Amino acid sequence: MTRFQLNSLNQRRWQNFKRNRRGYVSLWIFSILFVTTLLAEVVANDKPLLLWYDGAPYFPTLVTYPETIFGGEFELEMDYRQDYARELIEPKGWMLWPPIRYSYDTINYARMAPAVPSLDNWLGTDDQGRDVLARVIYGFRISVLFGLALTMISTVIGVTVGAIQGFYGGKIDLFGQRFIEIWSGMPNLYLLIILSSFVEPGFWWLLGIMLLFQWMALVDVVRAEFLRGRNLEYVRAAKALGMGNARLMLHHILPNAMIATVTFMPFILTGAITTLTSLDFLGFGLPAGSPSLGELIAQGKNNLQAPWLGISAFLVMSTMLTLLVFIGEACRDAFDPRKYYFN
Repeated sequence: MTRFQLNSLNQRRWQNFKRNRRGYVSLWIFSILFVTTLLAEVVANDKPLLLWYDGAPYFPTLVTYPETIFGGEFELEMDYRQDYARELIEPKGWMLWPPIRYSYDTINYARMAPAVPSLDNWLGTDDQGRDVLARVIYGFRISVLFGLALTMISTVIGVTVGAIQGFYGGKIDLFGQRFIEIWSGMPNLYLLIILSSFVEPGFWWLLGIMLLFQWMALVDVVRAEFLRGRNLEYVRAAKALGMGNARLMLHHILPNAMIATVTFMPFILTGAITTLTSLDFLGFGLPAGSPSLGELIAQGKNNLQAPWLGISAFLVMSTMLTLLVFIGEACRDAFDPRKYYFN
């Protein structure tokens, strides 16, 4: 396929994706939400974005400044939300704050926890006095970044294993399939809980544990594409001309296999986010205190007198997963060969 033909095909796929209005709008909404959470420190923080003091600019969100710079007595970091900080800074400058003056771990001692939604805490506070909206924003970012990392790495592993099995076949395919059948029969969630209980879980530790199982999601799909593709005439002709196996796999068969892979990826991302949320809900996920949607759901279960906790977590999770499912459906339509040839 020439570069012109490839560009034309990609344009057709993009047009097919846009025809699915629900998926196209969902992609925009999800992208806006994700970009907003990537800038979480700018949106929700207990430090000012810009501080102007005595004719000089300071950036507390990026640099830690001691009190002594602003006329304080101690070499400790300034707590900018206190009246003491304002009394020191305002005579000689001003502070530019983010829309939400709380970070995910900032405790509002002025209200009894959990506190109902108010102008100060738009979604209320949790059972430790932390701002729910700030924790939702940071939790959304962690969930999506974790899901994207897990999806990308597991896709690379799954595609590689499926390609090797499908292209070479024989004993490699036979033993590979038997191993996958045994490994996929393991109770994944129970094993994740057991492994997570041995060490204090963290982002990368959980990512490594979940990779033990997540990579199998695409193996069968890619394997089937390579089993079919290796017998196509143009592949046999290229092999007869002396083309190496690696180039055959990468340039002649893999592009076709990636069609099915791309359509599956949004659903793999959904599964990764759901698994992380489940582990956090059970207490085997991210470390205590981390901004986690699963931990917020658990708080909602344990604090039925504070319905805003469960409602906030439920709405965020349901919205996130629904958008991803709609995007996945649009990707499936975009790569449907029938719509390419007949629309």
